[in-house]
Amino acid sequence: MTTLATRLTRSWNLKHPVLSAPMAFAGGGELAAAVSRAGGLGLIGGGYGDPAWLEEQFDAARGQSVGVGFITWSLRKSPSLLTDALKRKPVAVMLSFGDPRPFAVEIHAAGARLICQCQDMEHVQDAVDVGADAVIAQGAEAGGHGALRGGITFTAEAADYLRVNAPDTLLLAAGGIADGRGLAAALMLGADGVLMGTRLWASREALVHARHHEAIIGTDGDGTIRTRVPDIARQLPWPKGFTARIRRNAFTNRWHGREDELEKCAPVEAPRYRKAFAEGDPENTAVWFGEAAGLIHSIEPAGTILERASAEASACLKRYA
Repeated sequence: MTTLATRLTRSWNLKHPVLSAPMAFAGGGELAAAVSRAGGLGLIGGGYGDPAWLEEQFDAARGQSVGVGFITWSLRKSPSLLTDALKRKPVAVMLSFGDPRPFAVEIHAAGARLICQCQDMEHVQDAVDVGADAVIAQGAEAGGHGALRGGITFTAEAADYLRVNAPDTLLLAAGGIADGRGLAAALMLGADGVLMGTRLWASREALVHARHHEAIIGTDGDGTIRTRVPDIARQLPWPKGFTARIRRNAFTNRWHGREDELEKCAPVEAPRYRKAFAEGDPENTAVWFGEAAGLIHSIEPAGTILERASAEASACLKRYA
């Protein structure tokens, strides 16, 4: 097995400097376990807080060492979700899209590592203030929710900040990283590893409808859009500043730019949206992947994806050493 040694692999006892993104509804226990089994660290997606679903996914991990991630603003509505998840002894807890302060002490007291996903430098500073073990610099290329910073400059700036202000805090890059070239680039920018979302969304273990997997194979990097329309359709009160990157399709063509109209129609559109999602309809609901779509040409096992990424990254780094 190819290994790529970084501060992340050495301090967290991993073979590959790769974490799987805790993707809501897609990142279940089977995917998290497969990533951890292959030598990375898999994170179960806590999503918007379904305790029964979370229990099922921890069970699906079958005792493998995994972590869990939460949408922080949503977790504040049901903080017992974190308490219950910590009873399952996750290796790490990732907090995204909100103030981590209310939860940091409980996470560290339980012996879990705290990972804070950040979308700007103020978020990075907040993560350092609460003693995060790892910071993720998420670029706008990422699928799902995020903000506006480009991944290259944000990762480099975060690396410079941490080097001066929190040299023991690990840095991971996220957004548009789907192969060894992206992993090598992240390491060259100063990251200790990467958080991989879209590439592992397109894995056999992900909880993704087959028709949505077909959709990503047929989509290139130009085929996504940042938009608020899925959150309006689902009637989810996402904080200002965060939008979702999803596939361009009939749903986005119909409603992007007509958000005010969609808000008025949301009580009618919400059931239609959810029905289309459940049926795997690739045109009338959100299909949650990012710009890395153009680098993905097949649905493969998570272990294969990690092994190849590490091998490619090692080769890239040797080539330019």
